[in-house]
Amino acid sequence: MSGVTGTTGTSGTTGTTGTTGTTGATGTTGTSGTGVAVGTSGEVLLSVQGLNAFYGRAQILFDVALEVRRGEVVALMGRNGAGKSTTIKSIMGLVERRQGQVRFMGDDISRERSHRIARRGLGYVPEDRRIFTDLTVTENLEIGRQPPRTGAPEWSPRRLFELFPNLAEMPHRLGSRMSGGEQQMLTVASTLMGNPTLVMLDEPSEGVAPLIVEQMARMIAGLKRDGLAVLLSEQNIHFAALVSDRAYVLEKGQIRYSGTMRELQANAEVRSAYLEV
Repeated sequence: MSGVTGTTGTSGTTGTTGTTGTTGATGTTGTSGTGVAVGTSGEVLLSVQGLNAFYGRAQILFDVALEVRRGEVVALMGRNGAGKSTTIKSIMGLVERRQGQVRFMGDDISRERSHRIARRGLGYVPEDRRIFTDLTVTENLEIGRQPPRTGAPEWSPRRLFELFPNLAEMPHRLGSRMSGGEQQMLTVASTLMGNPTLVMLDEPSEGVAPLIVEQMARMIAGLKRDGLAVLLSEQNIHFAALVSDRAYVLEKGQIRYSGTMRELQANAEVRSAYLEV
């Protein structure tokens, strides 16, 4: 993964000002007022506060705040262009101009290059299926290998083939001869070979066949059972609801809602305002 040096400052405010009740479609619901859902427990692995991001002169993110705890799946939801991918890329150090604080496992990674962030155990699966098309499935997996980490699941090609039966049927197939869904699975598997503590998935259900979407859902549920934390960028609420514990909803680069996935499913007003096309 290529490293990009970011310009990171501090921004002392967060973008959500809701209460523990419902403030309607224009506010946040079920939050503590800091972008963090009430009632969560467990060790915080990823904490983001006051995240702003820019492409040229255009500001894309505005004081984004979120957190992910060990062993939970958190969905970052919103329509196309809401800022989901930019949020994940900013966390990973791939947006050059950004401000705010990002902490991973207690350490401030706001100013670190992306390859160093990856070595800490923060995995990133981009939307555009980055594999080596001139290498086989097995060779792609070996390239992603990193040493085991304390407190993180340990992955091997054999274990990944159990998680992704489709890949087990084609260990010697070149990446260029795989379908889009198979390439997506291989991208996830290659990231897991790095033995991450937390993995960020950018739109894993986008543009793949329904059967692959089902397999992706089972895969994410399996990762959760193994104790891996997941930050999932997604606009498909039906897919997100199958695997996610909590959700944040983005609109025009701002967190507009945070709460449990069950609360989001029950809140027709928020879904209509920020998710439905």
